[in-house]
Amino acid sequence: MTAFFVDPDIAKAKTLSTDFYTDPKYFERAKEKIFSRSWQFIGDTSGVQNAGDCWPVNLLQNYLNEPLLVTRDKREQLHCLSNVCTHRGNLLVSTSCQLGNIRCKYHGRLFQLSGKFISMPEFKEVKDFPRPEDDLQQLNLEHWGELLFTTLSSNRSAEEFIGPMKERLHWYSIGQLKFRADLSQIYSVNAHWALYCENYLEGFHIPFVHAGLNAAIDYGNYTTELFSLSNLQLGIGKDEKDCFSLPASSSDYGKKVAAYYFWIFPNMMFNFYPWGLSINIVNPIAAAQTKIIFLTYVLDETKLSSGVGSELDKVEKEDEEVVENVQKGIYSRFYKFGRYSVTREQGTHHFHRLIAEFINKE
Repeated sequence: MTAFFVDPDIAKAKTLSTDFYTDPKYFERAKEKIFSRSWQFIGDTSGVQNAGDCWPVNLLQNYLNEPLLVTRDKREQLHCLSNVCTHRGNLLVSTSCQLGNIRCKYHGRLFQLSGKFISMPEFKEVKDFPRPEDDLQQLNLEHWGELLFTTLSSNRSAEEFIGPMKERLHWYSIGQLKFRADLSQIYSVNAHWALYCENYLEGFHIPFVHAGLNAAIDYGNYTTELFSLSNLQLGIGKDEKDCFSLPASSSDYGKKVAAYYFWIFPNMMFNFYPWGLSINIVNPIAAAQTKIIFLTYVLDETKLSSGVGSELDKVEKEDEEVVENVQKGIYSRFYKFGRYSVTREQGTHHFHRLIAEFINKE
């Protein structure tokens, strides 16, 4: 199998081979090599506000398809568990509900809300039972304010993924965000998931694709900052209108920041605007099909119709047109790889290096 290499020197580097996007085996390999080894956003605590609340989650539906269950036990502790019975693999909880314990509806196996095995009918004769593997698998759970994150198998901490975002926005009223289902949307894009991410990771295309956004952003001062497993694109406004009122404790104090665009490897975008937060989850479906989930969390409703985050649907449609054309172009026999703009495509170069690192790792 091809070993991918992206030179650490962006001035010398070539982009990933088109094999990564066109060969189905890499789409499948990314499930375990990339997505199961990363931290993923799974929602917020609104579904588990009270003791006994149980909230089922299907992690990256139609791709990883991992059934999970978030619970709040009687001691008010949150847990993220496998939602699969350890007896015969039955799904335990299908809809949000409140329970004292978790009982499998197939053969009656009983678990605490922490995932600990309690009892099983007709198992008195079974030797060496129960064992630790009869408990529900408990996953690491991280939260920032009300936002929840988990990982299936990463040996890297949540801080490596979301730490730089939390530190940069330590002053942000993250606990006051309110989810708005009416302002949230799902888009279907006929392109590889990584192509969509690449488009997000550079502001190079803004003057050519997004006329409205370009009118509000100071393109000359648009910057990208790289961290180990994330990066930040800082959108500077052309004037102080519709920008953040930054506290003196912010490292960006004195700047006209209109938007913080944080990308978390491999597929999450956290876009902070003066009105609130737009979280974009890139959910692979097939090698040339991706679902983009836009989740809207409002902080100040009076600012929704102004600033760089006021026309998200229009910007999304403009991005989709470009990305779907790239999807067609990568199948050309005359295109195998490209080169990077040293000043404008640091984010894409960083992304490609991470893909190569994770895919090549045994």
